[in-house]
Amino acid sequence: MMRVLITGGAGFIGSHLAEALLAEGQPVVVIDNLSTGRIGNIAHLIDHPDFQFVNETIHNETVMDRLVSECDLIYHLAGAVGVELIIKDPVRTIETNLIGTETVLRLARRYRRRVLIASTSEVYGKSDDLPFREDSDRIMGPTIKSRWAYAESKAMDEFLALAYHKQFGLPMVICRFFNTVGPRQTGTYGMVIPRLVKQAVNDQPLTVHGDGQQTRCFCNVKDTVGAVIALSREPKAIGEIFNVGSRDEITILDLARRIVARASSRSDIKLIPYDQAYEAGFEDMRRRVPSIDKIAAAIGWQPAIALDQTLDEVIAEFRTHP
Repeated sequence: MMRVLITGGAGFIGSHLAEALLAEGQPVVVIDNLSTGRIGNIAHLIDHPDFQFVNETIHNETVMDRLVSECDLIYHLAGAVGVELIIKDPVRTIETNLIGTETVLRLARRYRRRVLIASTSEVYGKSDDLPFREDSDRIMGPTIKSRWAYAESKAMDEFLALAYHKQFGLPMVICRFFNTVGPRQTGTYGMVIPRLVKQAVNDQPLTVHGDGQQTRCFCNVKDTVGAVIALSREPKAIGEIFNVGSRDEITILDLARRIVARASSRSDIKLIPYDQAYEAGFEDMRRRVPSIDKIAAAIGWQPAIALDQTLDEVIAEFRTHP
């Protein structure tokens, strides 16, 4: 039995991960300052005898030193996420991702703990060399576009984790998430499915950014959590990077239409220019498709939950907890 520490464990993915680990009988400690996470995500876990919640920032090294020393495995999910947050608060985005990850890696080295680092498909930038492979070249926009601050900060997290592994032998794994979705995700910071579902169940116009022809691949959080747990325990995964996501592409316009249909909504769909939705000169990726050959070879993982099931779960949650 391993004692697990989840940074950002009151967030969307972190809360599902904590739930899955507790179901296996693993003791779980969550640290989260609730800046983007929510206590409601873990309210049903608070009274579990093997669960502990610490309401603190990972920048508090005194607290983090104790938590890391007492755990066996760290899932580092704390970080600034979401396009809107990146645009509105770039300093927080960069500092949270860079300084937080450096703290986690330094303490993991001190106590020789295995670490799984949550990264993102954003690190591939504007590349059109699809599907994205873990060793693909990256193409980034200019530094004057704050849109790319998140991608670059997460890329530096990866560089730092790989450097700790190479120079100090730190056991670590990196997961690049591709549009993980499901219950407990909010649209507060630009997450597209909860934003559109909320509009649909309220019969409000669904706001699709740009021309709606940009495509994404959506992966249910339960599938993502299964991949994360398996990779964290696989010896061959140490020192490696893995894409975690679905390969089923859908345009955002078609996604909106599907949400309207599955929610039996009376909503219309309205196209909103990027400049109006975010900021002048905003840049986006037209397609974002992962290769999952590497993770399939390592642990035999494939996403199993269809998008329609995921949409039904999110729609049901918004109707139950508006």
